[in-house]
This record gives sequence, structure tokens and C-alpha cells, in this order.
Amino acid sequence: MTETAPAAPRVVIVDDQALVRTGFRMILTADGIDVVADAADGEQAVAAVRRTRPDVVLMDIRMPGTDGLEATRRILADEATPPRIVILTTYDLDRYVYAALSAGASGFLLKDVTPEHLTAAVRLVRSGDALLAPTITRRLVERFATAGERTMPLHRDLGTLTPRELEILEALARGLSNAELAVRFRLSEATVKTHVARILSKLGLRDRAQAVIAAYETGLITPGAR
Repeated sequence: MTETAPAAPRVVIVDDQALVRTGFRMILTADGIDVVADAADGEQAVAAVRRTRPDVVLMDIRMPGTDGLEATRRILADEATPPRIVILTTYDLDRYVYAALSAGASGFLLKDVTPEHLTAAVRLVRSGDALLAPTITRRLVERFATAGERTMPLHRDLGTLTPRELEILEALARGLSNAELAVRFRLSEATVKTHVARILSKLGLRDRAQAVIAAYETGLITPGAR
């Protein structure tokens, strides 16, 4: 019996620069990814998502009027089954990116991303994974997770986690991959994935990127501590 190939990801591109939207559309379309709409600002983005119900939104963070951060918040709050949102930025350490991750974005891409990385990123995020490595998220958090920078703190009750889950969350937040977690805790990778899934479910988190932020913002890890 032949397995049916998954449907092409459906994408909305949001950027105030027409050249960026056009270039990304050409790259994605050439790789068989369906660009269902594009938008030049946050208001248009929210309307486009409501109209087309995409799998993934590529969201520029800095735009006139309603910016990408506010649009991200509205989309994730409004939709019963919201799309995965990937932030587009020119800076890899940006407080707006950090705020968007806190709000539920699944990662970010620099605008000078290669075509191969762009298409792979869309497919990865559509599958349910967080896009960025925990080490990059950690760098963002350590720079911006202070009282003055917390625009949308993730207040979570770590008391719902077992001692082993707390250990895994702390190690995950320090940047360890599933394979590294398996070695450290002498578990199979499948068991690690089960633990991570339970952590995300208990804390109401969308993905590993938010788990890293939650670990810092709840005080499980102190910025700069080893």
C-alpha cells in the first residue's frame, strides 16, 4: 500500500517590502510550497490568516502601523488552531524576536536566509517542530529575560512537573539536543521525546523555544549561571 504524500504547506508571507514578498514567494513556489496570500502590514496579515487558514506565516517583525509582534499575538489568540508563525528579522539578537517567541512564535529567520534553508524551515515548522536551536533561544533569553524586558512573561507552575521532568527541562534550556539529553540521562531518544512532550503539555507551551524561555522566566535557570 502506497503512502499518500503530505499536502504542500500553505504559507502567508508578511513583509512591508514588496521585493522581499516577491522573492520569498518565488523561492517557496519553486519548491512546491503553496503561498496562499501575502500582506504588507500586521492588519493585512491578520485578515489574510482568517481568510486563508495557512499552516505557516512568515512574519516581518518591524512594520509601520500594526507590527509583526502585535499581529502574532492577535493571530495566536484568535485562531482555534493557529498557524505556526516564523519571525523574519535582520537581527539575530532582537528584543522583538524574544517577545514574539514569548507570545508563541515557533522561531525566526534572518532575511538573508538561503533558499534551501527557507524551504526547509517552512516544512520543519509545519511538521510541529520549533525552528531555532535551543542554544540560540538561550542567547536571546539571557540577553532580554530581565524584569525590564519581559513584555509577555510565561508564568508557569513548575510544580506540575516530576523531578525528572524538571531535570530534563533545565538541561533542554541549556541547549542540549534530544540525543544529548538521552546520553546525559541514560534514556532512549524516544523516551526523551516523551518527557519533552509531557513537559510542553503540562506547562501549556507550544514548542521547545517556549520551554527555554519558561525555564528562565520561572527562575529554574538564572541568566548567566552555569
